[in-house]
Amino acid sequence: MPYRLLAFLVILAARADEKPMMKAVVAHEYGAPEVLKFEDVPRPEPKEDEALVRVIASAVNPADPLTLSGKYAREFGTHLPLIPGYDIAGVVEKTGRKVTKLKVGDAVYGYPTFGGGWAEYVTVKEWEVAAKPKSLNFAEAAAVPMGALTAWQALVDVAQLNAGQTILIHGGSGGVGSFAVQIAKARGARVIATASTANQDLIKQLEVDVAIDYTKTKFEDMAKDVDAVLDPVGRDTLARSYGVVKKGGIVMSLVARPDPVELEKRGIRGAAISVHADAEDLAEIARLIDTRKIKPVVTQVLPLSEAIAAQRQAETHHTRGKVVLRIADEPKN
Repeated sequence: MPYRLLAFLVILAARADEKPMMKAVVAHEYGAPEVLKFEDVPRPEPKEDEALVRVIASAVNPADPLTLSGKYAREFGTHLPLIPGYDIAGVVEKTGRKVTKLKVGDAVYGYPTFGGGWAEYVTVKEWEVAAKPKSLNFAEAAAVPMGALTAWQALVDVAQLNAGQTILIHGGSGGVGSFAVQIAKARGARVIATASTANQDLIKQLEVDVAIDYTKTKFEDMAKDVDAVLDPVGRDTLARSYGVVKKGGIVMSLVARPDPVELEKRGIRGAAISVHADAEDLAEIARLIDTRKIKPVVTQVLPLSEAIAAQRQAETHHTRGKVVLRIADEPKN
């Protein structure tokens, strides 16, 4: 065999063994946002029960720094190297043979349980994604899943909030709070929400019934005998919330376990809220978005290369709505 032909065949064989690569934001160690690196990594290959999604956008969440720190690695099931990103919107690129509800070309949005969204591609299970809301572009859709699922599962599944009831929502301008306000209103509840002075305009735009500037007014002076409280803050805010709930009502916290002594003393219920991916919930949320009952609040859209800056902002826990990372251009069709 001629030497050139042999060399050519060797090169072809080597290329056949090469894995396709992609750009991603990766942490090789736990720590502060500075441990994140923007680099080339092998593109994941979907298992038989997974789909490969080409990510167009992925959002930033307040919980991201906790995951990155490694503080809850065991509870969250994370391991290194870690690609963050628990909110995605993109297009199905490939499906495993056991996938029946998704097909190549589908526009989807969702919550990959173990992250991976801050990359050009991510693999997902069918139950982690649903059809993208038609009325939103991909950057807007990426701002929805985790925050809206958290609010939905707290208000609908846990509190079973109904028309005529009253809920106090702390941090009504945040990623979860802004969705909670809108979901509560869509269910016919009366909504009292707290926010800083700078975000009073936003919670009023979301049509809360009572807007409280927590920097100027104690919420317990304006909220009495509510049916439910949603607390993403904890500490003193949670401690002061027990007293505003009517007997038989519920206090839900995203960051702490409500005090059983306080609950028993006041005859109220408590729940520590943790979110899980659910395609049916995502489909219901998309329906509410497309009927103009809910809309995401997107503060900023940044390129993937600015993930460190976005993560620093998430650490402050004072983001208005959501910061989104754009990973690819919006598809033209």
